[in-house]
This record gives sequence, C-alpha cells and structure tokens, in this order.
Amino acid sequence: MAFDAIALPDVSGLAVGILGGTGDQGRGLAYRLAVAGQRVLIGSRSTQRGEGAAAELSAMPRVAGRVTGADNETVCAAADAVIVAVPWDGHADTVGALRTPLAGKIVVDCVNPLGFDKQGAYPLPVPEGSAAQQAAALLPDSRVCAAFHHVSAVLLADPDVAQVDLDVLVLGDDRDAAATVQALAGRIAGMRGVYAGRLRNAGQVEALTANLVAINRRYRVHAGIRVTDL
Repeated sequence: MAFDAIALPDVSGLAVGILGGTGDQGRGLAYRLAVAGQRVLIGSRSTQRGEGAAAELSAMPRVAGRVTGADNETVCAAADAVIVAVPWDGHADTVGALRTPLAGKIVVDCVNPLGFDKQGAYPLPVPEGSAAQQAAALLPDSRVCAAFHHVSAVLLADPDVAQVDLDVLVLGDDRDAAATVQALAGRIAGMRGVYAGRLRNAGQVEALTANLVAINRRYRVHAGIRVTDL
C-alpha cells in the first residue's frame, strides 16, 4: 500500500493537549501545531505556568490556532488528543496521575528515556520495554501511540524555519488512533506521519534518538529521519 496522506482522517478540528508544553520539545510541537491552525492546550503542573506559556506562544509569528494554558488535569479533560512531552524522570508519576482524565483519549508519547555521560547519549532500560509501553500500562483506558521522537526542539521553536523536513514514525496497536496521529504530524509543514508498527516496537525508535544526538554533535546539525521509497 502506497503512502497516501489524503486517506488519513481530517484532524483540523481536534483540540491537542501538550503535557510538558512549558519545556523545549512540548513548546516546539505546540508552536508548530498552532501555526497549522490547530487548537492547542498547554499543560503544566502549575496553571500559571501553563497560561504563561500559552500567552507567549500566542504572540509568536504565524500562529493561526487558538492557544490556551492550564494545569495538566484540566488540559487532559478538555483535549481530544494529548501529547506527552515530559522529562523521563517524571514520566511515570505524571502519566499515572492522569489516568482518569485521559480515559478514552488518544495519548501520544514522545518521551525518549536517555542518559548522558562524557561519551554522549545512551538509551536507558525501561522495564515495560519503552516509555510508550509504560504509558500504555499506566493508562489502560487510553489509546496510546508513540510518535515525534526524532524532531529537533530547536527547529520546531524557530519562527525563521519555514518547515521541518522529516518523517515522524508513528507506532500503536489501535490503527485508527495511529492514523489520527499520522494526520496530526502531517499538519506540520514538511512532515509526514508514517505508520511504523505496533507499540511493542517503540523501544528501538526511542533509543534511536541517542544516535541522532551523536550525529547532531558530530556534524553540528539538527538531524531527522526520512523513510525512502515511500
């Protein structure tokens, strides 16, 4: 089956929540989705921080969608789909505490469990197999997917970068949910959302980020992934 973006669902009307929207990756994704016209809700442990981040994003160039901020629980309850972009060391506690408001929602985990030492980045072992699988175990009533692992926060947040040219690998056991996430990725200029398998394969996708960090440091770039012959 050839890649066909037209066959993906229309997600233009979805409200997208970002947990960790005050951090670099979450803020960058929020900005690009807002530029695309998506309604974006910025979540934080603090309502004040969430509202402050939303106000800053709303004032950035080319923002076309409505951006609001609140505490994490409020954002999860109001959003149609929620992107988890929190630090790995707080992943389990943050996700587990939101099981009720995330029930029935599409949850997109983009967390990379990485460690850093003098030799660079390296993947950390996760008992469940991956951060996304950990999220699925903590959120049995949610539709968990994995995506957006290999997107440079620097490029996302730079208004002078017109488009971010890469493929987003989307993994999930619920194919309808995965298609929705593929379509959300495709809303961002330059991106394609490519289905890359079931959630059990998320571990190596998360770990590949360590290789991209090494590429970025060696060549002083912001590397991404493109899938050929598709």
